[in-house]
Amino acid sequence: MAAAREHSAPLPQTLADLRASGWKSRPVKDEVRENFLRMLAAGDELFPGIIGYDETVIPEISIALLAGHDMLFLGEKGQAKSRLMRLLPRFLDPFLPYLDDPAIPFHDDPERPISGAGRRLVAERAADDVPIAWWPREQRYAERLAPGTKFADIIGEIDPAKLAAGSSMGSEEALHFGLIPRLHRGIFAMNELPELDELVQVGMFNILEERDVQIRGYPVSFDIDVMLLFSANPSTYNRSGKVIPQLKDRIGAVIHTHYPRDRQLGMTVAAHEAAVDLGGDWPVIVPPFMHEVVEQITIAARSNRFIDQQSGVSARLSIANYQTMVASARQRAVRLGETPAVPRISDLGHLATSSLGKLELDLMGSHQMTERQVFDGILADAIATVFGEYVEQHGLDEIADAFRDGIKIEVGDSVPSAAYESIVGEIPAVWEKAFEVNPAHDPAVRASCIEFVLAGLHATERISRLELHGRTIYDTDGFR
Repeated sequence: MAAAREHSAPLPQTLADLRASGWKSRPVKDEVRENFLRMLAAGDELFPGIIGYDETVIPEISIALLAGHDMLFLGEKGQAKSRLMRLLPRFLDPFLPYLDDPAIPFHDDPERPISGAGRRLVAERAADDVPIAWWPREQRYAERLAPGTKFADIIGEIDPAKLAAGSSMGSEEALHFGLIPRLHRGIFAMNELPELDELVQVGMFNILEERDVQIRGYPVSFDIDVMLLFSANPSTYNRSGKVIPQLKDRIGAVIHTHYPRDRQLGMTVAAHEAAVDLGGDWPVIVPPFMHEVVEQITIAARSNRFIDQQSGVSARLSIANYQTMVASARQRAVRLGETPAVPRISDLGHLATSSLGKLELDLMGSHQMTERQVFDGILADAIATVFGEYVEQHGLDEIADAFRDGIKIEVGDSVPSAAYESIVGEIPAVWEKAFEVNPAHDPAVRASCIEFVLAGLHATERISRLELHGRTIYDTDGFR
């Protein structure tokens, strides 16, 4: 039946037709497990768009799905926790049948209805008179952010209008159900679990333990079938009192996420997630060292003593900065009529706009430093780190020696690429050595290389720098 639905076969419209089709009811976790195993055996891509977790996170998720566990995704911000949760509905059937009656408060199972209205419908009508509708899998997933979430939002509340209409206080008919009961036979995710009110945590514990709901002291016992997912930051999840122990104990699997383990992987993630079109009428070439500096900024921020490391430094920092760097280079190319556009170190001066909102200062460690001062220090550290690796590989120390005569060089994100050729002309042999960093004869690529070398010499305290109104002047006056 599942295979037929994949090919858009006509769907049964009555309970009699549904039974004749051979469809069988199954718990949502069994449905997920069976579809996961089918896709695994077929060699399908299980978690599209997820990079860097093949050997760590994905195997743990896979085992949890096969074990039928509710899951907690534990990690710092920007580690794809929400994305992973949003991928799990792909293991649901394309469509799921439910009893199509307005008196039934959720998508009840035609074969095993748990609502009073559903049971009455099946019991009182002939099977060919019980209407069936189909629930698409994309609607069988819902998530909620914990802060501000109330008990009524996800569990339910007594409906005064239904009481006024004559429903008994303790009856199912008197209730307005929240998200979780309405996700019966689906998947519900709660983001930032430690920020969830304790009363709501108790309600979720009851669903995990007994699979029923209690609203204002009135138990409504029916077997809710739902897969529950949670996300949390370790610094708050592990803090005493933030999550009730009973709820922690009922979560079947804790999936630990992490940041990219090396710079190259981080660059791959950032480029993939940034989804920047480098072609078009104004194509962009990103030199490897420029992309490395952008990723190194994020790596440096994750160990910087002025940054609140408990909050974490999201991968969104790398993504946004990559987008900003490319946008700055493309703007210059259009303004100056140059093609291709090639990012330079001077473009990184605009990264503050895409960085400061993503970095939280450690108020104890940053003292009187501003966000901009902290970021400028991180940027300088990133440039020095990447440049140091290239110096070791290409021997660029020779360029600093060539500056002994007090040469002054002016660069900037508005300076045409052709203007940089005069710099090369003054000490050509040394610069040809430098161009091994990014072999190219294109003036824009060479300009980017020149700025990288100059910024690296400054970051490693070999030459000095003066910044004036968008222009940057490098010289050796203070270093002779």
